[in-house]
Amino acid sequence: MAKGHILVLPFPAQGHVTPFMKLSHRLVDHGFEVTFVNTEADHSRVLGALQPAGGATALGGIHLASIPDGLADDDDRRNLGKLLDACSWHVPGHLERLVTEMEAAGRPKVNWLVGDMVMSPCFEVAKKLGIRVASFWTASAACLAIMRNASKLIEEGLINVEGWAERDETFQLAPGMPAIQTSRMPWLDGTGTPVGPPAMLELILRFAKLKSLAEVVVCNSFDEAEVGAFKLYPEFLPIGPLVADRELKKPVGHFLPEDERCVKWLDARPDRSVVYVAFGSMAIFDPRQFEELAEGLELAGRPFLWVVRPDFAAGLSESWFAEFRQRVAGTGMIVSWCPQQQVLAHRAVACFVSHCGWNSTMEGVRNGVPFLCWPYFTDQFIDRSYITNVWRTGLAVSPNADGIVTKEELRSKVEQVLGDGDIRERARVFMDASRRCIRGSGSSCENFNKFVNLLSE
Repeated sequence: MAKGHILVLPFPAQGHVTPFMKLSHRLVDHGFEVTFVNTEADHSRVLGALQPAGGATALGGIHLASIPDGLADDDDRRNLGKLLDACSWHVPGHLERLVTEMEAAGRPKVNWLVGDMVMSPCFEVAKKLGIRVASFWTASAACLAIMRNASKLIEEGLINVEGWAERDETFQLAPGMPAIQTSRMPWLDGTGTPVGPPAMLELILRFAKLKSLAEVVVCNSFDEAEVGAFKLYPEFLPIGPLVADRELKKPVGHFLPEDERCVKWLDARPDRSVVYVAFGSMAIFDPRQFEELAEGLELAGRPFLWVVRPDFAAGLSESWFAEFRQRVAGTGMIVSWCPQQQVLAHRAVACFVSHCGWNSTMEGVRNGVPFLCWPYFTDQFIDRSYITNVWRTGLAVSPNADGIVTKEELRSKVEQVLGDGDIRERARVFMDASRRCIRGSGSSCENFNKFVNLLSE
């Protein structure tokens, strides 16, 4: 008999669905019944990506459910402000209906909601239905700490009530935490514009009263990665780096089918020889920047594996790209999506050219892979600061006066990262620390057991 029925609710974005799916697999392994709730748009993407693996049955004991997000079919779900606003207004009501329908259909009563902190309006619905609430934060603890201090930053005049920087300066919340520019706050998009000012203010207000709604805040991090943040907020419970299973084979809710051929391609490459390049699910490059990146990889002259989503570069010349692919066919492999956990764990990968999303950051850290940081928006600049300034396990690209990272800059930085023995050694040390945390009496393992015990009550 299951320990209890847990409803899992991520914010509808790939970077949130993936860690929630990893967590769900772990909870199923500990004997819980888990219902994973996606928005309808994401639900269809996840099911589509799972088809080659046999559909939803590949998820084992995880039940999939879906609810509307409140947006029209043709709305732009990359507009985070619009998406956040729609979810805040519409998802709570749909979630209440889902719970009622599930229980009317004979499913066990839901005991807990493990919800994304960004979906906190749903916490009040859970309380109303007699469901206990645990909050899961999918970014760094440092990012959450900055969010928690947003009101204070407004009072101090660093930012205004809409989230814009009032003074362009760098600040640090506490010793050991990453320094962050006021123009690179975690609620800013790629142009430095707040992600929907009303949505940002709502987030601040929600986070301030979360203590009365959620009994615990868990995060996909580990003690040694964020010493300063956990000292500042000891109530945050780090349970990462999360993995769904040791073999890294269980599906983790990807929106695009994984191209498994790349693992076999890596098998044929020498140890620590391949430059892995991936920018997550949201980044968009204009044609000029895309071409500089492509030619930079070609210029570097090293084997590379590059993830190019179908929507990665708007307006790119197809004939130019076809010609490029032909030129690099003997050196590089280009895929539309890949099993990133397996790729980063592969002996052939030498460095990771990354947007520095927190999932990618934790996966890279857990495998001791040096980084070349190329952040795009929101919390990714905090993660870059961790990698380059706090952990010192990588370098960052530097755009020119036009905001372009040139091919020469990319080649130069790839060579610097690959040639830096100190970076490699620190990456190895952090890998060892992260793996100790999730084993036996490691801090993340013990925290996870505390979390399981709480959910078992």
